[in-house]
Amino acid sequence: MDSVALVRRYYDALDEHDYDALEALLSPEFVQHRPDRTFEDRAAFIAFMREGRPNPDTDHELESVIAEADQVAVRGRVIDDGATLFEFADFFDLSAGEIRCLETYSR
Repeated sequence: MDSVALVRRYYDALDEHDYDALEALLSPEFVQHRPDRTFEDRAAFIAFMREGRPNPDTDHELESVIAEADQVAVRGRVIDDGATLFEFADFFDLSAGEIRCLETYSR
């Protein structure tokens, strides 16, 4: 799977609540940094997505995806029932066909 397809599958897995697929896309050493918290490993991130998300019934609408080697930048919106909740920019670092690190910014 190329880097853009890998990242698009990440958002599909989130939106479809397919946490097994999501886990398979993430490196065991996965880390996510975001404005409100940091997830230090894959297990903590998956647990939050399964049980801790304030609004799990959202969709990610991607506006642009830019890739260069093992780095992918995404700009998009989180949508709930047709309304934009917030805009985001995600920066992915990939390694060996897995997502190793994700930096998330939102407004």
